[in-house]
Amino acid sequence: MARISEYEIKGASAEKKKYPLLRLEAADNFVSRFRGLMLRKSLDGIDGLLLSPCSSVHMCFMRFPLDIVYLDEDYRIIKIVPRLNPWLGVSCCLRAKAAIELAAGRSAELGLTEGCSINPRPR
Repeated sequence: MARISEYEIKGASAEKKKYPLLRLEAADNFVSRFRGLMLRKSLDGIDGLLLSPCSSVHMCFMRFPLDIVYLDEDYRIIKIVPRLNPWLGVSCCLRAKAAIELAAGRSAELGLTEGCSINPRPR
């Protein structure tokens, strides 16, 4: 069963938005990272997929475009790749320790910018 957690977004642009929370599914082992969102038709009730560790993303077998948000070891955003196209897209950030796959356009809607941080929401 998928592990889904909520994350708070900290940073100037994100804090101006009404709902700066992300519901992310964890992909933290080889099989779940390799599969990612391949073959899914939608994100089905989650904002995205948190891949860790991860420094690159491919779009093989994807059915919809994604925004890719790369994070450093402190989960600060170091790079955002908007609208990576299905089947053709490939992206990497060698400094990244994790990446978040979001629906295309969602990173802008949330006000994500380089320097924002993604923190687990206290339960």
